[in-house]
Amino acid sequence: MRSHLTHLACARCAATYPVDALLNLCPACRSPLLARYDLAAARDALPRAALADRVGSLWRYAELLPVIDAAWRLTLGEGWTPLLATPRLGAAIGLPNLLVKDEGLNPTGSFKARGLVMAVSRAGELGAKAVALPSAGNAGAALAAYAARAGLAAHVYVPRDVPPLIALETRMLGADVTLIDGLITDCAAHVKAGVAEGRWFDCSTLAEPYRVEGKKTMGYELAEQLGWTLPDVIVYPTGGGTGLIGMWKAFDEMEALGWIDGRRPRMVSVQSAGCAPIVRAWEAGADHAAPWVGAATVAPGLRVPSAIGDFLILDAVRASGGCAIAVEDDAILEWLPRIGHAEGIFTAPESAATVVAAAELAARGWIKPDERVLLFFTGNGLKYEYLLADGAGAAVTHNGVTAIDAVGNDTAAVVMARGDER
Repeated sequence: MRSHLTHLACARCAATYPVDALLNLCPACRSPLLARYDLAAARDALPRAALADRVGSLWRYAELLPVIDAAWRLTLGEGWTPLLATPRLGAAIGLPNLLVKDEGLNPTGSFKARGLVMAVSRAGELGAKAVALPSAGNAGAALAAYAARAGLAAHVYVPRDVPPLIALETRMLGADVTLIDGLITDCAAHVKAGVAEGRWFDCSTLAEPYRVEGKKTMGYELAEQLGWTLPDVIVYPTGGGTGLIGMWKAFDEMEALGWIDGRRPRMVSVQSAGCAPIVRAWEAGADHAAPWVGAATVAPGLRVPSAIGDFLILDAVRASGGCAIAVEDDAILEWLPRIGHAEGIFTAPESAATVVAAAELAARGWIKPDERVLLFFTGNGLKYEYLLADGAGAAVTHNGVTAIDAVGNDTAAVVMARGDER
């Protein structure tokens, strides 16, 4: 299981760099770097049939991942999450062939485990002693877990209104957690200052080359789980967009390996109406997404006002014939309990956003009833207790906004505003 990593290439200017040093952005143009592989050699070394006997984790694709020394392939059991048929949920939105990839079953309860296991493994392999990132929540918890596994110091900067259970989880996993008044972009400034002082290596979204490599395994997995076919449509909740970019990269790699043909899903980027820079750029035909002012949403992972990989997200959406769509917070919160009632999945608000988007696109006729549609459920709902009614079924008020407990009431909504106080 030897990695076929060969070099790094800038996603914008195409400059290339060796893989034996810790790098963040392209030194020439400050754009994201992407890992490249000798896919011809990998094709000979790893026929897809050989995967059948591999461990049920993302490391089953080790030849196509960047960690060279097997001793640095950290693991807490990440990857190989279930791909579930969801017929009752599908019937509710007019999509009988609806599928869900439930990423909430990853370590630390979210898909962030995929990216951070790769970033931390590679950083440790290349000599880092401390790592840091800004986070809306789940990425910080994942960084903490894998840094602990690697014996590295972890520093996480999060907005002060981060979900309280996620902040607690991150601390319990050994990270130094700093609460910042502001958004994830404000947190990023503190991480960059520490990099300039030589205190740590920056593991921010697409600010280093390897998180996207972990996230791309979602694309490998869903193809393998679907018998080496791809769905007609993939609906993906987009903050920094690493997973969407990574899957698009994975599809190209798998075609070069001879594992799939050239057909691609239409990629749908879903954001909240309260923070939708990618949607606005897509609608305007722009190549970049201007920062969103006044970002606010009940889905913390979607509250990313500026994404460094904006052009890569937009390229993938457009190349696939896909679209970008914004959904309202009240609809997200309405669907959270409905998903659980229909399919037994207690998921995160970002996941519910994909259901709202798929329902809207089906109603418009953009998605046809006979198409196979895959939603990415990116996290476990247990971390979002502060959004929900209390155990007695009473209404909860946050920031002066009250909503009705949805448990046992299909027509009600759950709490409609983010906040720290009950």
